[in-house]
Parts: sequence; C-alpha cells; structure tokens
Amino acid sequence: MKVYGRRCAVFFLFSFAALALLAKAPAQSRDVTHIVSGVVKHIDKGSKKMTVTADDGVEHTIRWTDKTTWRGAKYSGESVKDGSELTVKYTEKEGEETAVEIKSAGRDTGKASQ
Repeated sequence: MKVYGRRCAVFFLFSFAALALLAKAPAQSRDVTHIVSGVVKHIDKGSKKMTVTADDGVEHTIRWTDKTTWRGAKYSGESVKDGSELTVKYTEKEGEETAVEIKSAGRDTGKASQ
C-alpha cells in the first residue's frame, strides 16, 4: 500500500507542475501595446522605419509592416513625412518597436530640426 501512495503523490506532483506551466504559457505569448504621440523626425520608406520624437523628448525608432493599420494617412504612409504629427500604437520585442496602428494628426509642423 505504501508504493501505491507514493505513486499517487508523485503523479499529483507532476500533474500540478504541468498545469502550472500550461497556465503560465499564454501570459508569456501576449504582446503589450504601447502608445507614443509625437513628431516624425526622420522617415525611411524603403526600410519601413521612422524616428518619432515623443512629446516628452524621447526618440523611438519604429518600423511598420504590411499588417500595420494606417488611419488618416493615405496610401499606407505615403503622405507621412518629416515633421508630421503621429500617434503610434506599437509592440516591442527584443528591443525592436513594431507599429500596430499609425494615426496621423493631419498636421505638419515643418521639419523636426527647424
């Protein structure tokens, strides 16, 4: 009877550990979305990257993909240029910021360096 009790204890211990790992896995795969508003300092349409200077002065280098949603900007960003005001929702993985949605404020402030 002692062997049966040990086997049950080991079985429940492994079952509990497996359930704990399964419960934790979805939390690791979720992407956290950040939002930044600011002025485009530089845009490189060839590499699909832009540098946005946020309202607090921090610069963000954000890339966009074919899955990025554009709001208020025509032709998937063709109208966005240096000095454009944007609000960008992005995710960050391994230090790279990738845009989920880019919303143009519709105003150009001129070159960011001026």
